[in-house]
Parts: sequence; C-alpha cells; structure tokens
Amino acid sequence: MFISDAMAQAAGAAGGENVLMQFLPFILIIAVFYFLMIRPQQKRVKEHKNMVAALRRGDNVITSGGIVAKVSKVIDDNEIELEIASGVKVKVIKSTISTVVGKPAPANDTADKK
Repeated sequence: MFISDAMAQAAGAAGGENVLMQFLPFILIIAVFYFLMIRPQQKRVKEHKNMVAALRRGDNVITSGGIVAKVSKVIDDNEIELEIASGVKVKVIKSTISTVVGKPAPANDTADKK
C-alpha cells in the first residue's frame, strides 16, 4: 500500500527541467567532441587543400608513401608529375602529397653582381 503511493508521487514529480538535466551530459559530450576533434580535423583538411592547390613546378615535396621528389609539371587539378631521380618521372594524384619540404629560392640578381 505504501509502495504504490510512493511510486505515484515520484511519477508525478517529473517535469521539463528534469528532462533537460538528462540530456545535458550528451550535449556537453557533443560540444567537447566538436571542439577537440571535429574542428581541428576540418582545419587540417583545409590547410592541406590549400597547400596542394599552391603546388608549383620546382617545389620539393614528400608523398604519403614517403617518396621525396621535385614537382616537374602540374598536369591538371588532380595530377602532377614528380621527378624522383634524375630522369625518372612519375605521375601522382595531388592529394597524395603530404608535405612541401621547401620552395625553391627565388632568383636574386643582386647576389650574382657581388
């Protein structure tokens, strides 16, 4: 008899504030995932896309397979030709470039005059 009265009182006490408190941990977990995982990954993808779009002839690059090469020709938006050794050229997909090691130094006419 007392148990049924207690259960009836507990069921009637549920309100809108209690539902919000139940979902608050899930909302906080989603916010933490966004700021610690999703947002930084999107930033890295954007930086990689800009790096690949800026590739020019003469750039020294490292592919995702670990090959160090020099860009000999930009074929189109998706492919480039790399020179991995003297006279050895391969075509690769631009997105496989992981790092631009160094841009070639611009020609400096004043250094030749000294």
